[in-house]
Amino acid sequence: MEILGEKWTMVVLREVFTGIRRFDDMRVRTRIPRQVLANRLAALVGHGVLRREPYQEPGARVRHEYRLTAKGFDLYPVLIALAGWGDRYLADPQGPPIEFVHRDCAAELRVEIRCADRHEVTDHRDVLSRPGPGARRRTPAT
Repeated sequence: MEILGEKWTMVVLREVFTGIRRFDDMRVRTRIPRQVLANRLAALVGHGVLRREPYQEPGARVRHEYRLTAKGFDLYPVLIALAGWGDRYLADPQGPPIEFVHRDCAAELRVEIRCADRHEVTDHRDVLSRPGPGARRRTPAT
């Protein structure tokens, strides 16, 4: 959550996922304050979620746009799951403000949960958590 937990981070990622890659375009579309946007982009670059790519308009100075890295692209299911939750509980009666669809057939995307044996998990009460191989016993603070 250190990387994704700040309230503007998913807004910035949504913009990049939908093709908005330039700072000024993001600022205008989202109305994120300039310094907050700069900080979010720097943090996402620092964590390897985005990379900076130089570009230059004729007669202007070199600027940067922000592109997803492989680590960033792996967040697509998270974005689609959050959008699906918002669509279900917060969308206007007219429908959601954005839809994610499969480029080849235009069918709406959705996130499914499947186990490693490919069983679809439809009842979330069927999900158990357990310590993983990297779990460590926490010691009380003294």
